[in-house]
Amino acid sequence: MTGTASPTAPDDRRARLLGDLVAGISVALVLIPQSLAYAELAGVPAYIGLSAAALPPLFAAYFASSPYLQTGPVALTSLLTFGALAPLNESNPLEYVRLAALLAIITGLIRAALGLFGLGSVAYIMTKPVVLGFTSGAAVLILASQLPKVFGMESDAGVLRGAFDALTSPQNWELAAILISGFTLVAMLGGRRIHVLFPGVLVAVLAVLLWSNVTGYDGLVVGELPTGFRTPSLDLPWDQTTRLLVPGFVIALVGFAEPASIARTYAEAEDIPWDSSRELLSQGIANLTSGIMGAFPVGGSFSRTSLGHLAGAKTKLSGAITGAVVFLTLPLDPLLKNLPRAVLGAIVLAAVFKLIRVVDIYRMRTVSKIDAGVAAFTFVATLVTVPRLEIGVLLGILASFASSVYKKQVAPRTALGSS
Repeated sequence: MTGTASPTAPDDRRARLLGDLVAGISVALVLIPQSLAYAELAGVPAYIGLSAAALPPLFAAYFASSPYLQTGPVALTSLLTFGALAPLNESNPLEYVRLAALLAIITGLIRAALGLFGLGSVAYIMTKPVVLGFTSGAAVLILASQLPKVFGMESDAGVLRGAFDALTSPQNWELAAILISGFTLVAMLGGRRIHVLFPGVLVAVLAVLLWSNVTGYDGLVVGELPTGFRTPSLDLPWDQTTRLLVPGFVIALVGFAEPASIARTYAEAEDIPWDSSRELLSQGIANLTSGIMGAFPVGGSFSRTSLGHLAGAKTKLSGAITGAVVFLTLPLDPLLKNLPRAVLGAIVLAAVFKLIRVVDIYRMRTVSKIDAGVAAFTFVATLVTVPRLEIGVLLGILASFASSVYKKQVAPRTALGSS
């Protein structure tokens, strides 16, 4: 018995390591271009996204509870970051970046504190109707924010106004940008039909980057990127802390709903233990790291977690490998300077389109008209309060609380009276 057990243990370890290695590299190749796109969505220069995609996943993996969760820049948290910072009217780009880093630290401290005190139950503070309404509304806003890029236009207007101007100004459209966006969408969405692991985003980025360099594309591009590694710093506008506390709390709670849902789903499917408080701590450490590295708030990604799982991830090491691969490629960042921004816009479109679930809100009325009403209210509140999305979220949570009170107290009395 001893003779048969000894060789299998190393074999199992090698198999797990190989699975984590393949998964980590696969996710990193998707994360690199995504991080550029989500950085611009957050309102910071594209290259900042690479800092948010390198060390944060590596540090998060050590503390994580889920063996599969992939951490880094995500669309929803990036939009919430933009919503938190845009009202500050900060015209200095460097100061805006420092504010984003401070917001990441505030978010990280809140999550880490909640995790350390075992308050992982906050993952359930957002009910299904609120999550459905908010994510659908946020996805609409994310799509709207990318339309100028997709059409090759620059816009300093608000999210919805910029989208309206882009759609109603065909004379300003750039054909090359539209074709680039179309190609990127086909590569990403069509590639999934070939195989779930087909690296459509990587194929699109490399193909368009090569074309841009060969033809001397003179449209909107990423631009010059710093060489090498960013150094840690705590030289931040700490006097703005009080103004960022509420957005920080909202991002800490709302942004945790997604990674919590991802981790819980895989834990239930594979009957493995999962600790929400430990996951909160992990996400807190990731955000603290992101802030210290001068980046912006990060979260858990459903699409990249799914990719890693399908690619063979076995343990938390896969997430650490993802961060390490991104970190090791940082010296190559300047090679991306001629990447058309239309590619980044299309990457975001492909990633968030499926989050618009208005039909699901409509169907919810067959189960509960009250829940459907809460979801619809949150959806509208999210759109109306842009860019102050944290207000839309809080209104949705209040509506959810009011609906639960109504269900427990008013509805039963009404039913009794009618009988």
